[in-house]
Amino acid sequence: MTDAELAAHLADHAGRLLLAVREAAMFSPKALGKAGDATANQFLVHALREQRPDDGLLSEEEKDNLDRLGFARTWIVDPVDGTREYGEARADWAVHVGLAIDGVASIGAVALPGFGQGAGLVLRTDQPRDVPPAPERLRMVVSRTRPAHEAVAVAELIGAELVPMGSAGAKAMAVILGDADIYLHSGGQFEWDSCAPVAVALAHGLHCSRIDGSPLVYNQAETYMPDLLICRKEHAEMVLGHVAAVHAGIKTGD
Repeated sequence: MTDAELAAHLADHAGRLLLAVREAAMFSPKALGKAGDATANQFLVHALREQRPDDGLLSEEEKDNLDRLGFARTWIVDPVDGTREYGEARADWAVHVGLAIDGVASIGAVALPGFGQGAGLVLRTDQPRDVPPAPERLRMVVSRTRPAHEAVAVAELIGAELVPMGSAGAKAMAVILGDADIYLHSGGQFEWDSCAPVAVALAHGLHCSRIDGSPLVYNQAETYMPDLLICRKEHAEMVLGHVAAVHAGIKTGD
């Protein structure tokens, strides 16, 4: 099984497992989120250690082992991206299974178990699909609870529609699926929030970077990643320019 096939297989089955837990459990939304996180994490961590014992591993729900820094290949997973949305039985949550090679998000899969009927949808690096063309008025996907200041400001500058959504993976995949055109985030994330989505987005020909245009680097000792931009390549220069202008305005008080 190739790395991409493994990532997709694990993300898909973790998603199915999470749906089964949600259907069977009689928990409060918060307790359900914790149960789902723990269950999916155990499945993913044990499977990756079995299938790829010579690689590093970083999971949101696992105590970090900095031995991973000595590996050129490190799996970075988020068992439930959007725990709140999962617990509330919403559709905008995801499972991330990504592989960083020499610090680059290279291979991965993002499962959207709540998407549509059945077990949902899995987007993967080895099976890219055609990204739908952008509409005349662009759409910017933002946090449904804490829209980033830069995102709101840039949306106003370019006349984009704001599309509130839950998890980071759901937002990133919305650009691939044609439900949004720009995902601009500056509220702080961690490597597991974006590794798999970025790998999948890159495989679909999208632009992925920090909001100053610098590259996203994974498997670092400090897993915090302050910001992220995912969009069509033809929009990247425009968005990055507006972000710089917004930041310049903040510094000058304009």
